[in-house]
Amino acid sequence: MPAAASPFTAAYDRLHAAVPALAVTELSPGEPAPRGAGWTGAAGLAAGGATLDSFLAWDDAQVVRDHGRPARPDVVASFGLHRYAWAACLLITVPWFLDRRVPRLPVTHVSYDRTGGRMAVRRPESFACLPGDPAAALPGAVVVPDEEALRAEVRAAVAEHLEPVLAAFGPRMRRRGRALWGMATDEVVEGLWYVARLLGEPEAARAVRELELLLPGATRPYAGSAGFRELTGPDGAPLPTRDRASCCMFYTVRPEDTCATCPRTCDSDRIAKLTAAAAA
Repeated sequence: MPAAASPFTAAYDRLHAAVPALAVTELSPGEPAPRGAGWTGAAGLAAGGATLDSFLAWDDAQVVRDHGRPARPDVVASFGLHRYAWAACLLITVPWFLDRRVPRLPVTHVSYDRTGGRMAVRRPESFACLPGDPAAALPGAVVVPDEEALRAEVRAAVAEHLEPVLAAFGPRMRRRGRALWGMATDEVVEGLWYVARLLGEPEAARAVRELELLLPGATRPYAGSAGFRELTGPDGAPLPTRDRASCCMFYTVRPEDTCATCPRTCDSDRIAKLTAAAAA
């Protein structure tokens, strides 16, 4: 039988409706986390060792299969971290963005099946919300006074989840400190921005405003700000973009194919890429 609805069910359902390739299952109390058949526990990733080796072997094989050449081990690790962290951050940022509720999800509470596009989440023992939220009366609710306090809860919840994961991936990526938290900053921003654009233009515009307030640029351990700005297309139309705090290293596999927000992409190339994407 499906688990009873939680304060986060509606947000996760909207996430799945917008991104069918990512489904979130909330585990009932006492229900074991899924294992086997592609599942990886986030705690296993954070522990490193054989679990992380197995997780990254998939990325290593995928690069060879899709691009006909192997990638450097640090690049493979960067790809693997991105694929996990992009989805994991949405478990926290989407409920905040849609319903103003922030779950605390340590690595022990999350499992991921990237081949099936599934995440399993253990019900959080605590979550933050605003005064007046009907969920404020539920067990585990932590009522914070205002929007800025709730943003601080988002930053803390993401950091709590990602810190041990970054510690495990970092040595394999040959990155540490600010470089790792720059990647975390990008995952928070680009994941929610992507989902919000699928929800429609008003939500996309709101996401930009919300993310600029969430990550204004001086919120440790995060490195950099949300980084949004606008360019002008050949027809004078505005082209929204952002400056990433880190590089995903995809250029080492296909040097001619960089993303429009890559720090290696100059503005003229960004305009060309964004104009082509808009036309498509």
